[in-house]
Amino acid sequence: MKKHLAKLIGIFINLIGIFSSEQAAKLAIKLFSTPKKGKKLSTEAHDFLDTALKEEINCNGTSIMSYRWIGKKETVLLVHGWESNAFRWKDLIENLKKLNYNIIALDAPAHGNSEGHIFNSLAYSECIYKVAKKFNTTIIIGHSVGGMATVFAQYKHQLTFIDKLVLLGAPSNFTGMFNRYKCMMGYSKKVSNAMDLFVLKHYDHHPNYFSAANFSKDIKAKGLIIHDKNDDIIPFSDTIDFKNSYKNAELIATTGYGHGLKFDTVNNHIIDFISS
Repeated sequence: MKKHLAKLIGIFINLIGIFSSEQAAKLAIKLFSTPKKGKKLSTEAHDFLDTALKEEINCNGTSIMSYRWIGKKETVLLVHGWESNAFRWKDLIENLKKLNYNIIALDAPAHGNSEGHIFNSLAYSECIYKVAKKFNTTIIIGHSVGGMATVFAQYKHQLTFIDKLVLLGAPSNFTGMFNRYKCMMGYSKKVSNAMDLFVLKHYDHHPNYFSAANFSKDIKAKGLIIHDKNDDIIPFSDTIDFKNSYKNAELIATTGYGHGLKFDTVNNHIIDFISS
């Protein structure tokens, strides 16, 4: 049903593109950048996040919610992905608390308890930078697009205080995600090209430029990359791109954990890495 709806919306935007490719591209990009589920928090999520010290942080005019569980060891920043929120880290947070790590989590723009309606990885990367700097973070753990945005932040700002990065099911490049979205929607070549021009106009670079794998070549922090071979959201080939570029990173390939990677085995790999 969802696939059929996507195609119908794509047909509608293609029709707009016949008359104005610029307007069609603007609408398509807005659809691509608007999360559908990231604002929904369950009662359990609210109860758990209420155990943290909460602080709103201004990120380029958008109020971002941060959560802090105080510990005496290194500061770990947890960065969730698309249509998620800080609660996705509950099990890992509980494990890190037992080990007395200082833990920070955040809700991305348009997600959880943060403000906003539009989300993109570049804006997210600026929020990650501000939160990491504010709390003197030494370790960042990012899932999915949160991992890609973390690499963008590290590449742009060269955060010398970051010692370790963990990338979980992270896309290696923006183009792959962008093209999968275009294919899912069935956009015409005219609309697709207009979308590329929209990115160039508003972000000063063609979509191909935003390659987290290429950016990782300049990262000095020690890395851990975990990706499931059967990930149906972000192809496993993306993690091979990272491995070939991020020379100071270790790769762990899992099987049967999917894109979410919310399993004790994965958490144990993370803890072993950041504790070493």
